[in-house]
Amino acid sequence: MKKKRLEGAVRGSARLQPATQRSRTRAKAPRYPTPSTTLHRDCLVGANPIIWSNDDFNELAGNVPLDTILREMRAAGYAGSELGHAYPRTPTALADALGRHDLRLVSGWHSTYLATADLAAEEKNFRAHLNLLKTLGARVAIVAECSHCIHGTREAALGFCTSDRRALDAAEWDRLVIGLKLFCTVAASAEMRVVYHHHMGTVIQTEAELDRLFADVPALFLLLDPGHLALAGIDPVAVTQRHAARIRHVHLKSLRPAIAERVRREGWSFCRAVTEGVFTIPGDGCVDFPAIFRILKSVDYRGWLVAEAEEDPVKVPALPKARAARDYIRTHAGV
Repeated sequence: MKKKRLEGAVRGSARLQPATQRSRTRAKAPRYPTPSTTLHRDCLVGANPIIWSNDDFNELAGNVPLDTILREMRAAGYAGSELGHAYPRTPTALADALGRHDLRLVSGWHSTYLATADLAAEEKNFRAHLNLLKTLGARVAIVAECSHCIHGTREAALGFCTSDRRALDAAEWDRLVIGLKLFCTVAASAEMRVVYHHHMGTVIQTEAELDRLFADVPALFLLLDPGHLALAGIDPVAVTQRHAARIRHVHLKSLRPAIAERVRREGWSFCRAVTEGVFTIPGDGCVDFPAIFRILKSVDYRGWLVAEAEEDPVKVPALPKARAARDYIRTHAGV
């Protein structure tokens, strides 16, 4: 029964209602303006629990109960959730938690250390994570290389140039490429795809690093995160256009440019940047999401759109923010 309930959540819980009740529900549904762009109807809209409880910094509402996150996520109109620190990591327990709220599993972050750790151990960890995702119906596996990363270190200043941040040396780069090629093969055998999450404070942060990685690993796909691109000083629309054919997952997060300028000028850590509100939801900030949606439509994108907002949930309450993001996506992407 739990599996059936999860499957019924693909387009929301309405399909579980009797026909007469569905009719009444439709009659009462809010009316939204005609969307400026309409993506493929197979696109689904999910949320990242980081809107409610930060994964990296426990002081940012790290104690919010899982059921609160999932209940409010569903109330805000989302069809699925990515993983977070409060989520069970066994298929049965995770399916039960999501099923109670008619939510699907979208995917989940997986830290890799391919440049510096034993490949066999990395492969074992990846296969276990992949199995969890596939068992619950996810189609993409999110990875980010975390060798030498600093985004989880509270006092470490973010770097923006080759002279103020740690990059991989030639041998480490080769190890990363070999490992990602292996992971892509493993995922393909499970009918899944690996999507790479470029991220501030990691070794794949600059535009040159991102382009080089996708040139060296042809089977790798892109997790597009316009907020992280913009904070790194990269044009998100240009990256969307250039790598459109390889985008298989999208995080919808924007950037407040005035705060971003202070991050750069004053040498803030990622923790301080997040706490001070450098990131925000789509519809706020400087990212041109309508342009991004038009590009995604042009390549017939059919993956998940995942709302995010890495900021302090105590300062900015989660549910109103999640609802505003959902309304924006509906209005501008038509899903």
